[in-house]
Amino acid sequence: MMKHYFALCTLCLMACFSFAQEKMTIQVTDDQNQPIVGATVAIGNVTQITNAHGTTVITIPVAAPSLKVSYVGYETVSQIIPTERSRITVILKRAMRQTGEVFVQSTRARENSATTFRNISKEELRKTNLGQDIPFLLDQTPGVVVSSDAGAGIGYTSMRIRGSDNERINVTLNGIPLNDAESMGSFFVNLPDFASSVESIQVQRGIGTSTNGAGAFGASVNIQTDVLETEAYAELNNSYGSFNSWKNTVKVGSGLLKDKFAFNARLSRIATDGYVERASANMQSFYLDGGLYTKKHTLKATVFSGKQTTYQSWYGTPEPLLTGNREQLPAYADAMELYEGPERERLLNADRRYNFYTYDGQTDNYQQTHAHLQYTYTPDHKWSLQSALHYTRGAGYFEEFRPNDRLSRYNLPNVIHGTDTISRTDLVRQRWLDNHFYGITYAANYQASNKLRFTLGGAYNEYLGDHFGEVTWARYASTGNLGDRYYFNDAKKTDFNIYGKADYRTENWLLNLDLQYRNINYRAEGPDQRGVYLNFDDQLNFFNPKVGTTYFINESSNIYGSYAYASKEPVRKDYAENPLNEFPRPERMHNAELGYRVRQSNFNLGVNAYAMLYKDQLIATGAINDVGGSIRQNVPDSYRTGVEFDGAWIISPQFEWRATAALSANKIRNFVEYIPIYDAAWELAGEQVNTYDKTNIALSPSTVLSSDFTYRPLEPLAFSLTSKYVSRMYLDNTSSLDRSIDPSFVNNLRAVYSLSPWGLDRMDVNLAVNNVFNAKFATNGYTWGSIDATGTHNFYNFYFPQATTHFLLGLNIRF
Repeated sequence: MMKHYFALCTLCLMACFSFAQEKMTIQVTDDQNQPIVGATVAIGNVTQITNAHGTTVITIPVAAPSLKVSYVGYETVSQIIPTERSRITVILKRAMRQTGEVFVQSTRARENSATTFRNISKEELRKTNLGQDIPFLLDQTPGVVVSSDAGAGIGYTSMRIRGSDNERINVTLNGIPLNDAESMGSFFVNLPDFASSVESIQVQRGIGTSTNGAGAFGASVNIQTDVLETEAYAELNNSYGSFNSWKNTVKVGSGLLKDKFAFNARLSRIATDGYVERASANMQSFYLDGGLYTKKHTLKATVFSGKQTTYQSWYGTPEPLLTGNREQLPAYADAMELYEGPERERLLNADRRYNFYTYDGQTDNYQQTHAHLQYTYTPDHKWSLQSALHYTRGAGYFEEFRPNDRLSRYNLPNVIHGTDTISRTDLVRQRWLDNHFYGITYAANYQASNKLRFTLGGAYNEYLGDHFGEVTWARYASTGNLGDRYYFNDAKKTDFNIYGKADYRTENWLLNLDLQYRNINYRAEGPDQRGVYLNFDDQLNFFNPKVGTTYFINESSNIYGSYAYASKEPVRKDYAENPLNEFPRPERMHNAELGYRVRQSNFNLGVNAYAMLYKDQLIATGAINDVGGSIRQNVPDSYRTGVEFDGAWIISPQFEWRATAALSANKIRNFVEYIPIYDAAWELAGEQVNTYDKTNIALSPSTVLSSDFTYRPLEPLAFSLTSKYVSRMYLDNTSSLDRSIDPSFVNNLRAVYSLSPWGLDRMDVNLAVNNVFNAKFATNGYTWGSIDATGTHNFYNFYFPQATTHFLLGLNIRF
């Protein structure tokens, strides 16, 4: 029913385009009367780009707001649209200083390029940033599915785009890689409240344009931090919500000093008890930057750090606690090795907020500090040269209590106690990560003419990481001493890439060419936490070409098509915990995109079709390891195909509607499943092999729909109803309904009241009531099982339940 409802809404949004309006031609030139190609012209929420003659035609409402025209390297112009408005000329003056946008110029998709993308502005983030992680702030972008271990978007969160998880989503901060070099994940829990220092985010779907860092196999998320503000300011941002959730932010900026220097600082704290039992988080962060800004030079140093203590909740919740089939709980208790005692009773009497862990110190403790030094030189209007040095220091551990564990696992001898030989003991262990990531990025942009532009860029990055474990307490300590490491392995990874891009614009065509070469060397040596000795050295070379074209139907609409090929290396767990006991192969993908875009003053529409065809895709098996990471294996032949819709309609000054839709097929051809078989003594006796001709890829929904309806009864007050539908997802790759996540339909209410009392620059009161209809849902989970001596296939499903109705209330004051 919900699919039909959203399909109808989408068709209505596509069909509706009316109200009184007129067309205006806008000519954009420089102060030498030369046309500027690719300038951004904005009226309200609508943007268009000037053509090869520096013009664009916009259809505007009769009561149009002001006009804003911008272009990198030029001063932005804002002006009221004149009464006589059939044609106007806007003259842009060369900027007296660079403001920071150039840091992402070489890695972002440009307007009207043959790339499928969405931009999220600072204004949009300001309305939704009440303490939840960045993935939850991107929830209304097409094809995005978010989840939270703790249930309410604070702490460990994750997102998938087009069914691809964060190990395939490339994330950069001002063009500098964020993804962890070994796991390839981006852990925003280590950057609490980073959204408060973000100017804009661009989400590219598919392979996207060449960028630095990890290969993009589902999407790229390009984050730009705050740009130069010429006036001094101060901000106090605070919010409070359900589950004792707090966000406190202090932010200050110097404005431009002596017409060339500027500084910004932010201090943040976020804390919550979590929706899931004991899934608390306590996080602090700071952000500092200082820059020199002149007409030709920008030098900016940035340091930011996040520290978090998060109670572990990655075990998930057993399925019977969500479905109400409590007669299954004893079997789950046995499978979880809770055979008797209070912990078994606690499970048998628990609800959907159940957390397996009870030890007070069962926490993840990690601090990550980033330092960036970025320089841009713009000698004239044709050239822009950028370079950056970066260094990231990460260190931390997670602690856990291990009841009745074997001493031999920790390289400890048995304990002789009187006449007894003790081989097992209760103990507390810590497993550490200690790493360094550093490198250099560079890019040169050359605009040969109004029609032709080149970019040459790349990076060299190096990662050094130590993995080790310590026993910090044991009931029977044997010969162990504090500081002894029961395992230690180190890893080193180098990543070099170079890319070249060319854009050529004619009257009706824009052609894009993008070529990238990557060289990766990744090696690790030493015993891991399981006692397995790791010793691998993998060297990979990838050539990733991309080509695209855009045809301009008229000033407000275009069609585009692109083809891209990319390769991506395996991650650490693929080498260390391969379920097929084979050396993992790199993934390779062909990506084709075809789309149509139309932008009017009160109506935006983007529709695209895509095909992502994989060779040796590393797919999740459905199981997870002991730190919550999904176990993966190569499959020779698989694909993701679909259509996406992204639209916005300003119905009137009071009503606005945004909607997205992502309909897809995510399939594996000739998938082989291996199920372990155990005998009566629970010794491995073999395995059952099942073959599937075509089956669904795990955790890849076929339908993701969203809607955001906003009503503004008064100019400073806005109410929004946001809705999200996610279709059924399968926990493994067998398309079994018995191992799947039910569809979910979730609605949130948001109210924003903005005013400027008592001489304040701005004061916002934000209220978000999430999951207003109290849906019981999950968007992530895992499964595992085996065949016992009787031939019965026993499997156990675990989910990460998301919070029922909850709220966040924020007060943001800017001086």
